[in-house]
Amino acid sequence: MSRPEAINQYAYALKQGQRYYRSCVIRGSYPYPQVLDEIFSEEMCAGRSYVGLVDIPMDQIVGTTTAGRKSAFAGNFMPLLEMGTEFAEKWINLCTAHLDTIGIKDPIICSEYMGRFYVTEGNKRVSVLKSYGAETIPGIVTRLIPAYANSQEVQIYYEFMAFYQLSRLYDVSFTLRGSYVRLQAALGYSPEHAWTEDERKRFLQAYRPFREAFDKANTEALPLAAGDALLAWLQVYTMADLERMTAAEVSKSLTAIWPDLRVLARGTPIAVSTDPTDEKEKPGLLQALGLSKPQRLSIAFFHTFDPRKSSWTAAHDLGRKHLEAAMGERVSVSSCVCSPQNAVEAMEEAVSGGAQVIFATTPPLMDACRQIAARHPGIKVMNCALSMPYTGVRTYYSRMYEAKFIIGAIAGAMAKGNRIGFVANYPIAGVSASINAFALGARMVNPDVRIALRWSCLPGDHVAELLAEGVNVISNRETAAGEGLNFAWEWGAYRIDSQGELQPLASPLWNWGSFYEKVVRSIFSGGWEALSAKDADQAVNYWWGMNSGVIDVYLSDALPAGVRQLADILKSGIVSGTFAPFHCAIRDQAGVVRNDGSAWLSPEEIMNMDWLCDHVDGEIPAFEQLLPASRQLVRLLGLHRDQLPPETEAAP
Repeated sequence: MSRPEAINQYAYALKQGQRYYRSCVIRGSYPYPQVLDEIFSEEMCAGRSYVGLVDIPMDQIVGTTTAGRKSAFAGNFMPLLEMGTEFAEKWINLCTAHLDTIGIKDPIICSEYMGRFYVTEGNKRVSVLKSYGAETIPGIVTRLIPAYANSQEVQIYYEFMAFYQLSRLYDVSFTLRGSYVRLQAALGYSPEHAWTEDERKRFLQAYRPFREAFDKANTEALPLAAGDALLAWLQVYTMADLERMTAAEVSKSLTAIWPDLRVLARGTPIAVSTDPTDEKEKPGLLQALGLSKPQRLSIAFFHTFDPRKSSWTAAHDLGRKHLEAAMGERVSVSSCVCSPQNAVEAMEEAVSGGAQVIFATTPPLMDACRQIAARHPGIKVMNCALSMPYTGVRTYYSRMYEAKFIIGAIAGAMAKGNRIGFVANYPIAGVSASINAFALGARMVNPDVRIALRWSCLPGDHVAELLAEGVNVISNRETAAGEGLNFAWEWGAYRIDSQGELQPLASPLWNWGSFYEKVVRSIFSGGWEALSAKDADQAVNYWWGMNSGVIDVYLSDALPAGVRQLADILKSGIVSGTFAPFHCAIRDQAGVVRNDGSAWLSPEEIMNMDWLCDHVDGEIPAFEQLLPASRQLVRLLGLHRDQLPPETEAAP
């Protein structure tokens, strides 16, 4: 490179530095590189670690270790000293040397603190390479380890240090705890897998264009790192997709998931629809939104099990039949059984055939639902799950705890002695509320009652264990379908008589047909759009209760008249809203007051309960205790799913 060209490069870099400096002064922000000595003290340091030679990402070089040269550079490391100065002459000579046949080879020397780099030797080398848009620069790095603290930033950094030992990467960062471990799993690596050089290069070749696309798209300045966006993106797409996508395709895919990124940044992701009146017609709304009322809807149901073999699917299939009978020729309805692995293909086929609404009846189909929603934003997609924060897919479930409270009161009235058994299914959102509501219902009629809690997702014959302990009333899993109800040991609440015979008492029942009919009518009338109009970037979860008709209680004909009357009174109060199971004094197992009796718990507080009432004997099981067949659902819906060890997937 000729000297005149190097002089021109300095003039260009000088303009960039002066522009940056003036912009900072106008905004009232610091215009120079940060100085480590001014922001760091030994009290903040837990130790030093020699990292060695690293390809340092240029955008993570933010300052110098001392203040000696700070006024020579703007905060973007572009020069501020005029042409003709000794500094400018050295910069120009270095530029000339950099672009000859050898280039700048000597690594800089710097300190790294909290993922940011501060240059000790080599400031002008950084400046020259930054002026040419270099992505990295070789550097010999010493890490300053921050003293451990409870702050999110420090805890994430400690997670990064563990990740760095495996990956040797500084390029990817996160703002949320647990993300480095989730990235390792999303790439198909075990938690202890050390990256090869080829794996590192392959990841960076895909990630750097993604980061560039995210930074360009983030005109809203969402407080997220590109790594956060990548993890959200990988819930819909794969690394193999990213490797083969063009820049335009990556940008388009980011646009498809951008509402989810807004939700992630906001941290309050779910709007809970607790009342079917939310879905009633909103006069003039469709016209205001420039939409017309649909005259006919094509609806596709997707299940993971055959209705003839699964009572859960059978209940939803009864709902489908109810929908067809209620809506007549206004709807055309199809039904498909598919596995989570081939669900995307099956749903794409339905969309190609004209499907406008998709109901997926099990949580494992959520990934497929998200992909379809991202690819076809005009399709209305719903998944039967609780508390999942995805804007493109609405979720739906029922307030089972309302029915469990009534069943608890019945069990308390019918039990012999002060112990009642309760067999819960999975430690997922909403289940703790059902356990606690049952316990409160039982205590309402028997102040001395204790609830013996068992979990069907743990090994053991739980009913036999309870019977051996002398428990004669047990509440087991809810009955999925009401037609042809046939009580068995695994269904409903029952009493065991002196001969060991099962005597049915009551069971919660789902009536999905009521839900499907109301939702479809809302699509015809504009109620669906009304929820979106409140906040287009908020995830929506339908969590309807007994007042909607979606959930009910089956009462055995053998119940005493007084107990039946009690159940009817409680149901009437819940339906009318004059009574709520958790509007009472409540202490948890640790003695903490959860309600002094005056508060009305919010839907979010009930949905996300991770504690048990003080008269429940048992605990919420840890993930490691669960039977393997139960773990997938807990990963999807578990109370603390974000804290679970990630599941290794197939490597890209």
